[in-house]
Amino acid sequence: MPTVKQDSVVGTEPLFSPIRMGAIELANRIVMAPMTRNRAGADGVPNELMVEHYAARAEAGLIVAEGTWPSVTGQAYCRQPGIETAEQMAAWRKVTDAVHAKGGKIVLQIMHAGRIGSDKIKPAGVPSVAPSAIQAKGEVFTDAAGMQPFDQPHALTTDEVVAVVEEHRQAAINAREAGFDGVELHCTSGYLPMQFLCSGTNQRDDHYGGSLENRVRFAAECLQAMGDAIGRDRVGFRINPGNTFNDTSDDDSVASHVALMQAATRVGVAFVHIMRAPDPAIDAFALAREHFKGSLILNDSFEPLSAADAIREEQGDAVSFARHFIANPDLVTRIRKGLALTRFDRKTIYTAGPEGYTDYPVAAE
Repeated sequence: MPTVKQDSVVGTEPLFSPIRMGAIELANRIVMAPMTRNRAGADGVPNELMVEHYAARAEAGLIVAEGTWPSVTGQAYCRQPGIETAEQMAAWRKVTDAVHAKGGKIVLQIMHAGRIGSDKIKPAGVPSVAPSAIQAKGEVFTDAAGMQPFDQPHALTTDEVVAVVEEHRQAAINAREAGFDGVELHCTSGYLPMQFLCSGTNQRDDHYGGSLENRVRFAAECLQAMGDAIGRDRVGFRINPGNTFNDTSDDDSVASHVALMQAATRVGVAFVHIMRAPDPAIDAFALAREHFKGSLILNDSFEPLSAADAIREEQGDAVSFARHFIANPDLVTRIRKGLALTRFDRKTIYTAGPEGYTDYPVAAE
C-alpha cells in the first residue's frame, strides 16, 4: 500500500501527555474521529468486523465511534448502526469490551439524521422528520434502489420534539449499558440538531423555532437530558461553524454556534469536538476557546506535527484524526516512532466487507 513518510518524530511529544476530559482519562491526546463506514448489519446491529476494526485502534487516547442512530427514525444510511435495541446494545458491548481489553477508551457519537434519509433505507412506514417540512436537496445511496432523493420530511409537533429529546436520553443510557465511556452529540453535517439550529431549515413558530435562543433549545435539551442520564462529565458534542453540508444554511452561522457553545457551557458538558471551519474567515478553534468552558478536541486536516503544534500552542486539548486512522490502525505507534503512514483507499470507505476496513497492516507487518 502507498505510504507517506512523516517529517520527524521530534516535536510530536505534546501528543503523548495524558489528559482528563470530564470523567474520562485519556492516555494520550490522539483521538480517533467518528467516521461513517457502513459496515453494520441491515438491522443496525454491529458485527465482528466492527469489533476487529475498533479493537485494532484502541491505542488512541479516545475513540469516538461512528454516528449511531438513537431511534430508527433517525437512520440516515444503509448499514449504519443503531443503539436502540437489545441486539444492537449487546453487539456494541463486544466492541467496547474489545477496546477496553486493550486499555482504550471509547465514546459513541449519537446521530439523529432528521430529514437526511430515505424510505428505501428505513423500515416500511418509518418517516424522516425535521423541524420544518422542508425537503433537503440532494440524494442518498440506498442498497435497495441506488441513489434516491432525500425524503420529504414530517415536521415534528412540539410534543414529538420532546419525545425525540427523550430518545437521546435513552440512547445515552443504552450507550453506557453497552460499555461506552460516554457519548458525543452530532450537531453538524446537516443532521437534526443542526436542522433546528439553522435559520434556513428551522421555520417553526413554537419555542423550538424563531429566535436564536429557541433554535438552540433542541440541542441544549438533548445535551441536558443525556448529561442528566449518564453524567455531564461523560457527554460532549461535535460542531462545525460555517458547515453547509446536506443543504443546510443559516443567516449567521457564527452567532448560532456561539450560542450553542454557551448553552453547552451552562449545561456543563465535558468537551466540544470542533472541526476547522470551511470558511477561512471563521476561526472555529478561537471561537471555541472563547465561548466553551470545557475540553477542546480539534479536527480536520491535521498531520502529526501540526497536531502537536496545536497542543503546544494551547489551541486545544487533543486532536482527532480520521483519514489517518482509516489506513493506520497503529497510528499512535507510528507517530511515536516517526514511521511512514499508509495512505487510505477512498474507493473502500463505504463498501461492505473487510476490504479497506480491517485489512490495513500495522507497521510491524
